[in-house]
Amino acid sequence: MTQPLLPLTARSREESHRAATPLELFFDLCFVVAVAQAGAELVHAVAEGHAGEGIANYAMVFFAIWWAWMNFTWFASAYDNDDVLYRVVTLVQIAGVLILAAGVSRAAQEHDFLVVYLGYLVMRVALASQWLRAAHHATDPAERTMCRRYAVGVLACQVGWLALVLAPEPARPWVFLVMALVEMAVPVYAEKDGPSTWHPHHIAERYGLFTIIVLGETVAAATVAVKSGIVEHDALGELLPIAAGGLLLVFAAWWIYFVVPAHARLTSSRQGFLWGYGHYVIFTSAAAVGAGLEIAVEQSVGKAHISTLAASASVTIPSAVFLLSVWLLHARYFKVGIAQQLVLPGAAFAILMCSFAGRWAVLSAGLVAAAAVAIGVTLTAHNPATRPTATA
Repeated sequence: MTQPLLPLTARSREESHRAATPLELFFDLCFVVAVAQAGAELVHAVAEGHAGEGIANYAMVFFAIWWAWMNFTWFASAYDNDDVLYRVVTLVQIAGVLILAAGVSRAAQEHDFLVVYLGYLVMRVALASQWLRAAHHATDPAERTMCRRYAVGVLACQVGWLALVLAPEPARPWVFLVMALVEMAVPVYAEKDGPSTWHPHHIAERYGLFTIIVLGETVAAATVAVKSGIVEHDALGELLPIAAGGLLLVFAAWWIYFVVPAHARLTSSRQGFLWGYGHYVIFTSAAAVGAGLEIAVEQSVGKAHISTLAASASVTIPSAVFLLSVWLLHARYFKVGIAQQLVLPGAAFAILMCSFAGRWAVLSAGLVAAAAVAIGVTLTAHNPATRPTATA
């Protein structure tokens, strides 16, 4: 039975069998609704020939989604006490992301970020209240200071984000860049005198679960696009290579991400910050692959008025970025020898070259990704020095 009120005190980093809770899984699921909305608007913008504007809007909206998710995840890893108040405040944060998701279309099409801002404000104020509650129950002065720094930093940033709503449209990308840097500086400042007690295995699991959900959204989006193409345009022959290539890309992405023990990289706060922040690129590119597959489908049936090269690049570029970012963040630390180190960068380059393969581009990219996994497994099997978990 969940208790109404418990002290919100730090959990031990040495806690055994620490796993994601049902509330955290529900939190992730609701956040993917916003990810899907951001991807849908990216598809619309690129298909209409406004790739630059669409990518910029996608990057800004996705940052708000990812940053709110990440801040909650690290807070929960250190302080989740699962009492009634904690659950209620977490549900308020979920409501905030749903408000944000409702405003994505208006932000992308009319450049009106008010609803997105309001949803973000709900999420962030709720989190700040959690930090203040943790400060209230902290017995160590350094910990209390850290919690208050978090709360004040989070609330101060919400004032700054108002500029994104009020500033002239040409200035908004610069406002976003400045405020994103300020947001990312808050945890660094808050924890400069001592880290929160986040749990490495728990953090790695949480990021892995969100990666799975984002990849699942990619599969779902691509499936709906292929189904629509077949039903509305009877274009099975044109869509089969895209469907097969997309499936291979997603399968390979899953394999490559989970092939190494991510928690082994989380041995200090500095490494935790780099690893956690770097996942913006991983999550953004993984979700963009799904959008790219939708674009490729729409172009193949004549619904998107862009070139075959542009449609192919909408799949190959985020796929290559995903492979490179996974390699940079943790895969390279588990490789032995130059051959193993070159598998993922080489595959990323080859996938980019697949952009020029015309209607076979997506299938070619999927085959390259699958080959990268096969080569990684083979190289590992023939090198006894390789850690047994590093097989791609």
